[in-house]
Amino acid sequence: MKYGCIHTHTLFCDGNSDVETNCRAAYEKGLNCLGFSSHAPIRKKIEKTGWVIKEELLNDFLSEGDLGQYIDEVNAAKLRWEGKLKVFLGLEADFISGITGPSDSDFAKMGLDYIIGSVHFIIPPKGNPFTVDSPLAELERGIREGFDGDPQAMVDFYYDALAALVGQKGFDVLGHPDLLKKHNANNRFFDEDSAQYKKRCEEIAALAEKNKVTVEVNTGGMNRKYIKSPYPSGNFLKSFREHNVPAVINADAHKPEDLDGYYAEAVAAMLAAGYTEMVLFEGKKNGLPVWTKVKL
Repeated sequence: MKYGCIHTHTLFCDGNSDVETNCRAAYEKGLNCLGFSSHAPIRKKIEKTGWVIKEELLNDFLSEGDLGQYIDEVNAAKLRWEGKLKVFLGLEADFISGITGPSDSDFAKMGLDYIIGSVHFIIPPKGNPFTVDSPLAELERGIREGFDGDPQAMVDFYYDALAALVGQKGFDVLGHPDLLKKHNANNRFFDEDSAQYKKRCEEIAALAEKNKVTVEVNTGGMNRKYIKSPYPSGNFLKSFREHNVPAVINADAHKPEDLDGYYAEAVAAMLAAGYTEMVLFEGKKNGLPVWTKVKL
């Protein structure tokens, strides 16, 4: 079976290797395509953004800073690997209500092949912003300081943001939905089998169907040894399947050797959820993503 990976990070953000090394690794692994999706810059200053593309001139996303170099290097790789490996230019754009989102007009100017829309940030009612995939101690401190120690309030905030992202549109792939489960071993923060959780899954899956969003089955948490199954959870993935939401398998790779990491487990999770096929990215035509269906 031919696989691809369009969720890939390099030295331009928090990956550990460069564009060309990732291209060679993808080719050697026999991948159908490779898409680069560095974390997009965030205009408004917010704490804990050391993992996004560094952009000194925040008033101009098309400056000659790191973002411009990133775009140039990926486009050059497209030409070098033409006929051997399909290379795509993308960004992973964060949704932070009132601050930024993948539908921001700046992204339309960049000539991107696709955008992954993701939620990382929690902006609590009080205290400092934090990310849902922060180290556990930081996440627990954020709950104590920002939500008066109420984990369910933080969980609700996350899924509200995820629903708002899907409702906003402006992106092509929903990135690692259920990222919050990274630290949810033994249902530490929420019960993945509860009626309340399943209701949120259903709500978001219905929005994804309505807005023609493709969801990713993301093995990044497995590659980095945080969890033992892909994002999203089995119940969430089942909701996406019931709403006929297409799914693409991605490694969320931060190093070249992980570009196809745990794909067999991702296929197994999709089959268990009722999927019989996945999709592969082929680029854009008339402003819309083109996907090829592949039987699992």
